[in-house]
Amino acid sequence: MSELLSIEATGVDIESAIAKGVQELGVGRDQVMVEVLEEPTRRLLGLGAKLARVRLTVIRAPESAAPPSPAADSETLFYEDEDEAEAPEPVTEQELAQVAEVGEAVLRKLLSLMGIQATISAQPAPRQSGEPQHWTLDVRGGDLSELIGRRGEVLAALQYITRLVTSRHIKRRAHLVVDVDGYKARREEMLRRLAFRMAEQAIQRGRTVSMEPMPPHERRIVHLTLKDNPNVSTESVGEGENRKVTIVPRRPQQS
Repeated sequence: MSELLSIEATGVDIESAIAKGVQELGVGRDQVMVEVLEEPTRRLLGLGAKLARVRLTVIRAPESAAPPSPAADSETLFYEDEDEAEAPEPVTEQELAQVAEVGEAVLRKLLSLMGIQATISAQPAPRQSGEPQHWTLDVRGGDLSELIGRRGEVLAALQYITRLVTSRHIKRRAHLVVDVDGYKARREEMLRRLAFRMAEQAIQRGRTVSMEPMPPHERRIVHLTLKDNPNVSTESVGEGENRKVTIVPRRPQQS
């Protein structure tokens, strides 16, 4: 499926063309971005009629893809949409800048296909322990809430396809984060503060506390925030959308 980034499909009308393309790709209708290439035309008795032609681009991994293993929470931040977690290869500042340049061009094209007018600001992200070096592409404009979606699902899809296309251009993994109006930065800061508060509660109460269900990359933020705290450990429990982080107080060692 990963080789079929986009295809063209035809049908007697646009919806028929989309249905045909979705079936060929093996994904759901909500997992593709649709670009109408040619409107259908009808002529007398059907003579000379033209079919509708569309291009479908996958913007989300298929639901049938294998779910990440439990270990992925503690190993994968920038590639939470992949099953395997690998240590990032060291790259130079020049290589990172090249990735950002290609990624910005890819993202700009995707936004254009979606009919969205916005500016893109690219800048190196501050280095943090346990995270690969990367650049952030921050999309700015008017009301861009449609690019974020419920719990950031649309934004995650946009980041997925941007990385995928960029990686194919540069022939290696693209260390990029796509943000919209600083949404991820604000969300990350909120999660870090929440993680500290919940850890204090776990310590004071002497029992495990659970956070709300979160997507993989947000759970990882919590894990990284508390990984150096000697008084608590973190675990992910649950399945699918109900998977969440639990914070477990450590028992004092007996002297």
